[in-house]
Amino acid sequence: MAIFGKLELVKQQVKNEKFDAAFKYLEEALEVGSEVNKRLLALPLNAFEKEPIDEKNFGLEQVYNTKYRESCFFESHRQNIDVQFILEGEEIIEVVNKELLEIDMSYSQEMDLLKYKDTKASSFIRLQKGDVAIFYPDDAHMPCVRVNELVRVIKTVVKVSV
Repeated sequence: MAIFGKLELVKQQVKNEKFDAAFKYLEEALEVGSEVNKRLLALPLNAFEKEPIDEKNFGLEQVYNTKYRESCFFESHRQNIDVQFILEGEEIIEVVNKELLEIDMSYSQEMDLLKYKDTKASSFIRLQKGDVAIFYPDDAHMPCVRVNELVRVIKTVVKVSV
C-alpha cells in the first residue's frame, strides 16, 4: 500500500534498511547547495537522467511540465519500489491496486514497466515540494497529472530494488 507525506514523516514510518540509501539521497536533494540539490536544480526542461545511488538503487532525475490527465497512464513495476520525490512544483499522482485494472501493455522486463487501462476507481495524492510517495509493486500509479494548471516539476524517482 502506498505511503506518502513529507520526507521526515515518511522516514519515521518506514523502518526498513532497504530504504536507507534512498532517504539519505533525498535528504541531500533537499539540502540547499549540496551536490544532488545543485544537479537537480540545474537540469533543463524535459531532462531524464539515471543517477546511481548505490549498488542496488538508482534515481531517475527529471524535469517536466505536468500534463492533462488524458495524457497520463497507470503503471506498476515488479523489480523496483518507486520512491517519488518532488523538489519543486506540484502534481497529482493517482493510485489504485493493480488487481483492479486491465493490462494495456504487457510487462517489459527491460523497463520494469507494466501499463494499465484507465479507471475512475483511483485515489488522488497531491505532492508538493518536499513530499515523497512510495509505491510498491501492487500499487498502480499515474504520475505527472496537473493540479490546477500546467507547472514545471523537478523530481527524482528512486528505484529501490525489491
